Amino acid sequence: MTLPVFVDVDTGVDDAMALVYLFASDDAEVVGIASTAGNVPVQRVCENNLGLLELCRMNVPVSKGSERPLVVPLRTAEDTHGPKGMGYAQLPSTDRELTTHDAADAWIRAARAYPGELVAIAVGPLTNLALAMRREPALPRLLRRLVIMGGAFDYRGNTTPVAEWNISVDPEAAGEVFAVWGAAWGLKPPEHLPIVLGLNLTEHIAMTPMLLSRLAAAAESSSIPMSVLDNRGTKSVASNPLIAVLEDAMRFYFEFHFDQNEGYIAHLHDPLAAAVVLDPDLVRCRRVTVDVELTGTLTKGMTIADWSNRWGREPNALVGVGVEPEAFFERFIARVGAFAKKLDYS
Repeated sequence: MTLPVFVDVDTGVDDAMALVYLFASDDAEVVGIASTAGNVPVQRVCENNLGLLELCRMNVPVSKGSERPLVVPLRTAEDTHGPKGMGYAQLPSTDRELTTHDAADAWIRAARAYPGELVAIAVGPLTNLALAMRREPALPRLLRRLVIMGGAFDYRGNTTPVAEWNISVDPEAAGEVFAVWGAAWGLKPPEHLPIVLGLNLTEHIAMTPMLLSRLAAAAESSSIPMSVLDNRGTKSVASNPLIAVLEDAMRFYFEFHFDQNEGYIAHLHDPLAAAVVLDPDLVRCRRVTVDVELTGTLTKGMTIADWSNRWGREPNALVGVGVEPEAFFERFIARVGAFAKKLDYS
């Protein structure tokens, strides 16, 4: 069965990998892309999304979201994703255009077009989703499934000591989403709670040069394996244009993680969310109440899971607590490799 999928991204290297995974999946039909400000400013996110569509020969509506978070000033992460958000990769130019409606309306239109069928992922700050819920309070009931990449549960943060990037960029939006969404999902069976994948889970999904070489091989593309000993910014020589872009993007990501003393690897946070929205059985989850700290001097943006039900509130999320990285990468390499191999650039 093919699932209609709506994607909210702040593209970003791992966002791009998530989009490519969905494009490559026969069980997914991407029906809309919402661009949110986060890793880079929203106009750059839009350009990256349109360029990826050109590269992948896909036709999907792309909508521009808010230029800033609900309350706090925008922070971006060019140090992590490169000056344009795509590492060292150069996306093709395109004359594709954005929709005339904004990203919040795109959420609503997609949900109304596929009531009870649409699955959605939000892998950037939750600004667009919060704005969409303000305009259409019934939005949670219209979706079949939502997967959020955000937070860190009983785990260190990657932006502050306790806060994860997506939540930290717009904590007020995240707090609003968990509060309102939880109340709405309270009318649904437990399996309809949003699936939330935090750093405690996604940092197990570590791309390595060896895995990237396997991807090139699956695409039947020539390629030279990457090494920490390579000169920084060394360009890919892959014969397949999609593989070349992914390798150039990933090299920057490898170098960033290496500089953070995490090894010559890259955490694929967002591709895991893309895989889980199509197959929730890829992760093990626990039902729990989640909230976001908004006022703490040292802890703003921290996600708290009330594992012991101290608050006495109904669970509002399924928080990921277990994943098998090997199973994810087998699926990722098989799908993206086959997709890259069949793309026609003639």
